[in-house]
Amino acid sequence: MYYLCRPNLRVNIQKIMAKKGNRVQVIMECTEHKNSGMPGTSRYITTKNKKNTTERLELKKFNPILKKVTVHKEIK
Repeated sequence: MYYLCRPNLRVNIQKIMAKKGNRVQVIMECTEHKNSGMPGTSRYITTKNKKNTTERLELKKFNPILKKVTVHKEIK
């Protein structure tokens, strides 16, 4: 199935539809801040490809409350 979006340009709709479903939004939360007992939270929202990375993400991000770079883990 093809869709004509511009003259002389064909786009395969099935390929576009397949690409949409692989990326999901995930929430990253600071592990160091969570364990310290200080008020507030440091959270980031990012996306990941659920087909390629099935395990939970761990990224180093800046925590503005602690004013340093800490490990953030996926919570959802």
